[in-house]
Amino acid sequence: MGRSYLALIAATSIMAACSGTTVVVRDDPDTQDDPKVESQERRNEKPGPSTAATLGVPPGHLPPPGRCRVWIPGDPPGHQAPSGSCSQLASQVPPSGWLIYRPSKSRKEVKVSVYDTKKPGVIVVIRFYDSKSGDLLREERPPTDR
Repeated sequence: MGRSYLALIAATSIMAACSGTTVVVRDDPDTQDDPKVESQERRNEKPGPSTAATLGVPPGHLPPPGRCRVWIPGDPPGHQAPSGSCSQLASQVPPSGWLIYRPSKSRKEVKVSVYDTKKPGVIVVIRFYDSKSGDLLREERPPTDR
């Protein structure tokens, strides 16, 4: 192996460790089209429950009770859009974004609608978090349109 190849592997490993993403480098032609290897890679790509175990939004950045806020995971809290009317903000959530809602009646919970990574306007899961600790309480599938 040459130095440039080793440097590439080292750089890829560092980036993967920092991003929490699994990176697979295939240099074995015998496994290029192996469905077992590919299905294992797909399993590694799916986020496990630990990625949603805590909300990760500072308490001071949660919307006030009865309001919503569009949140872009990975963007710094100071770069997030302000809170507002849930009905107006629901149409402004980009793919991979969240719509955070603080119910007026249940101030102990925060409802987070997680939007699809590729399909605009499609909610893939609804998560409920404890508003003080940020711990995940439960997940629900959104209702399907019939």
